[in-house]
Amino acid sequence: MSNTQARVPLKARKVSFSWDGTSLHWVPGDPFTTHTINVLHLLLPAGERWFVHVYKQVLPYIRDERLRADVIGFIGQEAMHSQAHDEVLPHLREQGLDPTPYTAQVDWFFEKLLGDRTLPPGRPRRWWLMERVALIAAIEHYTAFLGNWVLNARELDRLGADPTMLDLLRWHGAEEVEHRSVAFELFMHVDGSYRRRVRTWATAFSAMVFLWQRGTRFFMENDPTLVDGRASFRDLHDRGRRGLLPSTGDMVRSIPRYLSRGYHPSQEGDTEQAVAYLASSPAATAAEKAAEKATGKRAA
Repeated sequence: MSNTQARVPLKARKVSFSWDGTSLHWVPGDPFTTHTINVLHLLLPAGERWFVHVYKQVLPYIRDERLRADVIGFIGQEAMHSQAHDEVLPHLREQGLDPTPYTAQVDWFFEKLLGDRTLPPGRPRRWWLMERVALIAAIEHYTAFLGNWVLNARELDRLGADPTMLDLLRWHGAEEVEHRSVAFELFMHVDGSYRRRVRTWATAFSAMVFLWQRGTRFFMENDPTLVDGRASFRDLHDRGRRGLLPSTGDMVRSIPRYLSRGYHPSQEGDTEQAVAYLASSPAATAAEKAAEKATGKRAA
């Protein structure tokens, strides 16, 4: 697949999904794959609200108008991602899987541990803001990686995964590929320290691995349909080998790409593929039609 650096204007698509027909194990017969991906619904609402909060604080530091427009578009898309994944949680509760004990920990992580601190104005406050901007750039490397993966994860289709859930994941994944350069370019614009990039990558990667395995284990242990639900690295490696989850080899190879001094996010994914999916996504096209209808009514 070719990489492309084509820039597209970023816009939030006000999507909506109905979960009435989605079963608890939306990857048929595979609770582990289902729940490993379900962790996204628990991590992303708090994480993307945090992205938006930090980026609103960094807007005054942006001296490039094109980058400012991209950051504002990014903020709109991330806010919509947070809302869309948040709306899956009531559906999980209805099926007997209450995620509140885990989401409370995630909320603490983003709101308290990575939240605003009482720091004197000037260098200390700017330092903490730049640390968080760098953390977001590292996290966005992996959201682009995952977005590219899910757009090409045909094994999920072959197994009959729920089409509504796949559309949510691929709509989100396509937008992550679409805006994959924004966080890194913002970091390079306001700071760009290679030492900070490496340090915050290590923090972000460790936190993601910790939170994700904890979330998968939480789901497997609390799934009311499983007698002895367990999650192991062997399960992860097996699903990756079969194409149901990102492979461990691909995940490991993504590390030196980000740590390379010549890294740019255009190396991850394909803008044309992302835009093509967004033009065909049931949720994204319905949102587009609704927006056009609303615009027409206002013009009339």
